[in-house]
Order: sequence, then structure tokens, then C-alpha cells
Amino acid sequence: MAKAYWVARVDVSDPDAYRKYIEANAEAFRAYGARFIVRGGRFECKEGAARQRNVVIEFDSYEKALECYESEAYAYAKSLRASHAVSDLVIVEGYDGSQP
Repeated sequence: MAKAYWVARVDVSDPDAYRKYIEANAEAFRAYGARFIVRGGRFECKEGAARQRNVVIEFDSYEKALECYESEAYAYAKSLRASHAVSDLVIVEGYDGSQP
């Protein structure tokens, strides 16, 4: 079964308030087995538009990734982020087919 990923790009307007979102999202991420692959870090935007932060979170399945996003625990965390950050989030199924 292919894994799945949240791919997020975020601009944070209030870092102190955003930390409350980070603390709150940990509950949902633990419950759904999320693992951070990318969490901030250096980057160069070679094409398109960039945001301040890039995050990639891995889940064991597409279903788990969706369930986490739709959970009450994540809804609460997201409510803490809403007025302190602008984000783009895509939930995508991983690829486990043959490679070149």
C-alpha cells in the first residue's frame, strides 16, 4: 500500500501564536501516525511562488492522511492557526510503482 503525504507551504504572521498551533497539532499527528519528513529548513524556490515554510508529513495510507485532517483534534489545531498564518495544503497519495 502506498503511503500518503501532506505537503504544506505556510506564511506565518505571528510566530508566537503559530507555536500554539504546533503544540495542538501534535495530538492529531500522534493519533494518526504522522511523521515529519520536512519541517521548515533551508530551501530555494526555483519555480513558482514560495512561502516562508515548507512541511511534508508522511502517513501510512491516504485514508489515514484524510482522517487526520478531518479529525476533531486537527480541526482544533487548525482553528489556532487560522488568523496567524496563510497556508496551502495538498494531501497526496505516494507512488510505489517501478522507478526509472
